[in-house]
Amino acid sequence: MIVVGAPGAGKGTLAKRLAGERGLPHIATGDILREAIRQGTPVGLQARRFVESGGLVPDEVVIGLIEERFSRPDTVRGWILDGFPRTVPQAEALDRLLARLNQPVDAVLLLECPEEALLERITGRRSCPACGTPYHVKNQKPRREGVCDRDGTPLVQREDDTEAKVRLRLEKYRRETAAVIPFYERKGLVRRVDAAGAPDAVYRAAAAVLPPP
Repeated sequence: MIVVGAPGAGKGTLAKRLAGERGLPHIATGDILREAIRQGTPVGLQARRFVESGGLVPDEVVIGLIEERFSRPDTVRGWILDGFPRTVPQAEALDRLLARLNQPVDAVLLLECPEEALLERITGRRSCPACGTPYHVKNQKPRREGVCDRDGTPLVQREDDTEAKVRLRLEKYRRETAAVIPFYERKGLVRRVDAAGAPDAVYRAAAAVLPPP
């Protein structure tokens, strides 16, 4: 299963919950990249060179990371992929890999949410720089405005969560990642999920379009 959607749509939250409920590994490309670099795997060493130089990790290296991860026995029963593919060439490369591994995609969950709601979600996010506790100015307020409930540290906004940068990320999604959707629609794999509600409602909507675990 692949989970796709715009920034702020809740891909990671849903993917983790589905993975837990179904006993499947949640495979997030950012996580496996960091893990491979930390462990010094062959592909991780390749990726490290690009990360340390500030460059983008090429598609073939990311595909290599995914293949390394899929070599583990916990993927035999299935998997939930989060954060990849982001472009049509990546989707095509992933198809070739999965055909070689005999692990075809069964469903692509597309999380749909209005852009203004995405903006509100992302620009309202805050976190404690000391302990990492997440907050939201509207949906998850601290007891005292602007400070962490746990340790009183002033909350911060991530640099790329400002409105201008979020709009750029959404534009990049429309320009690149959204093209992946027709690619999978032609295969009859896309399951559309209303992601505008609270996490529990999104989970119920996703469960309704998937076969039971």
